[in-house]
Amino acid sequence: MITLHRLGHSNEPFLLNDDLIVTIEACPDTHVALATGSKIVVTETPEEVAEAVREWRASVRLAALRTH
Repeated sequence: MITLHRLGHSNEPFLLNDDLIVTIEACPDTHVALATGSKIVVTETPEEVAEAVREWRASVRLAALRTH
């Protein structure tokens, strides 16, 4: 899960299952389209969202390697 902030609610972070992300667009605000059909507008840039996904997935793989 990655931590993001909805536009207009930057002091209220939320967790998003990154497996649900279909696309991330800057229009100019960042719109995250989900597999559910929902769209979320966040304060992070597309690059920041992508980096959060990379970091989360790397941490999951590292944790899996430690258990073997």
